[in-house]
Amino acid sequence: MISLLRKFFILLWRIWFYIVLLIPILVLFPFLIISVAKDSWYVYFFRMAQFWARFILYGMGFWPQVKRLQKTKPGKSYMYVANHTSMTDIMLMLHTARNPFVFVGKQELSRFPLFGYFYKQTCILVDRGDPKSRRAVFESAQQRLSQGLSICIFPEGGVPDDLSLVLDTFKDGAFRLAIDHQIPIVPMVFYDNKKRFSYDFFTGSPGKMRVKVLKFIETKGKGASDRRDLRDQTFKAIHAELLKDQTL
Repeated sequence: MISLLRKFFILLWRIWFYIVLLIPILVLFPFLIISVAKDSWYVYFFRMAQFWARFILYGMGFWPQVKRLQKTKPGKSYMYVANHTSMTDIMLMLHTARNPFVFVGKQELSRFPLFGYFYKQTCILVDRGDPKSRRAVFESAQQRLSQGLSICIFPEGGVPDDLSLVLDTFKDGAFRLAIDHQIPIVPMVFYDNKKRFSYDFFTGSPGKMRVKVLKFIETKGKGASDRRDLRDQTFKAIHAELLKDQTL
């Protein structure tokens, strides 16, 4: 009986997630439409997206706690990367990052009503099964970086099907872009998102969401041959933090 009641309340709470996701979009809709009309207005969209993200996080009873080992500088471009286990990773990234950035994300998310429209207008979409799409990502990223923006990629390429997996293998795209544009990699560790709001539907709970912004990994002077080393260095830094947290 207790288990059924718990599942019922989790179901209501999960439905509430989609309600709080839509409320700020509906309220800000005219301003969002204007902000995506020109690329130069993206920064205004980004600040509204941060408000949207925080509205969802706090509305769901999540309490972000951010620890920074190094801080970004205003007006500088970065490559933001983090482990990926939950839909809330998007919101937590928007909450944590201070410099306006553009997501590189799956094309499938553009199918969501209303949210999908703005996702398609503002993010760099990739169809992972299409080599031409992957190449187009680099061209779009170059354009965004030339505008002084940063880029965010979840280098696992998606949420692992095996929820017991601590961290899936990283793909090369983020590190290739970072080297091509000589921008620092900013590794972040999301410790609690899987526990708080995983893709296992009848699980999760309100509570703290800890983030640790690790020391940046520089790419200046690096070339294509260093891509795998940067990828492995970033993976090891995030993986070590996740393993350490499991032993506490």
